[in-house]
Amino acid sequence: MSDSNDLLLRVLRGERTERRPLWIMRQAGRCLPEYRALRREVSFEELCASPDLAAQVTLQPLERFPFDAAIVFADLMSPVAAMGIDVRFDPGPIVERPLRDAAAVRALRIPDAAEIAPEVPATLRQVKAALDGRAALIGFAGAPLSIAAYLVDGRGGKDFPRLRALLREDPLTFGELLASLAQLSASFLLEQWRAGADVLQVFDSWAGLLEASDWETHVRPHMEALLTELGRAGVPRVAFLNGAPHLARTGALLPSEGLALCWRTDLAALRAELGPGKVLQGNLDPACLLAGPEATRRAASALMAALPAHGHVMNLGHGIHPETPLESIEALIEVVHGEQDPR
Repeated sequence: MSDSNDLLLRVLRGERTERRPLWIMRQAGRCLPEYRALRREVSFEELCASPDLAAQVTLQPLERFPFDAAIVFADLMSPVAAMGIDVRFDPGPIVERPLRDAAAVRALRIPDAAEIAPEVPATLRQVKAALDGRAALIGFAGAPLSIAAYLVDGRGGKDFPRLRALLREDPLTFGELLASLAQLSASFLLEQWRAGADVLQVFDSWAGLLEASDWETHVRPHMEALLTELGRAGVPRVAFLNGAPHLARTGALLPSEGLALCWRTDLAALRAELGPGKVLQGNLDPACLLAGPEATRRAASALMAALPAHGHVMNLGHGIHPETPLESIEALIEVVHGEQDPR
């Protein structure tokens, strides 16, 4: 039996810890040479579909670095096939028949939990056994708004105009779509928890698409429903709102133990305003790591000096860049592990 590492779980429970936990969004894959070698042999779709390969990729960063959590390798769009939606990747998700009206939204099937991307819980079971307690295991799913963005626009884009147009043209259908996706993600995440996930993170990669009043009226109720459903199971939850500094304070009121924000938000100022109750995660600019290990050390040290250690999970403000030098990751780990007298 390996030494147990429950640092992340203790922080999310509100406990004081000997240091801040550290993990990195998109640490599985992207910048690792062993991942790139595997991808030369296997397509992204094949990788996601194989629990054996997905478990291998999930564990790769933990073999190199002493992170405090592993996050399951999967795609934001993994669960939508169970609703009868075809998605392909080129390289990002492409939906051949976007959902543009009420009839298309109401034709979606609501699957049983066991039907939703069963390869992901299967991957989690493998990873849980292999980790043997040396790090927490994170399951994840997309937030209703972010999944809807791809389903309505049909592919990734800078600002998803068709999704925003649907909200203006037919807010009722917009709400029905988000309600269905909240139910889908809740069922999917609870299956991941049953398969061994210790923490569940909801990724709203496109949270910043809407102004604050629209988000409050049309998005927040569905995020709350999703997170509340997870809370009934007693599982620790983290909500990640990307590109949304205008939502930081209202996001802190969501029913989750943790709130992750991108690098555009001043976490230290938010902590001072909120007080100690909500765990904050992030939010080092991933570009700092591109600048090399010395720049990484300076940026990480500055963030940690400004933000009390208690109630903070060290992470990037978004996914790590594929070109990131591994030496920058090592430098970040050194800074976090070397913190003296965490407050």
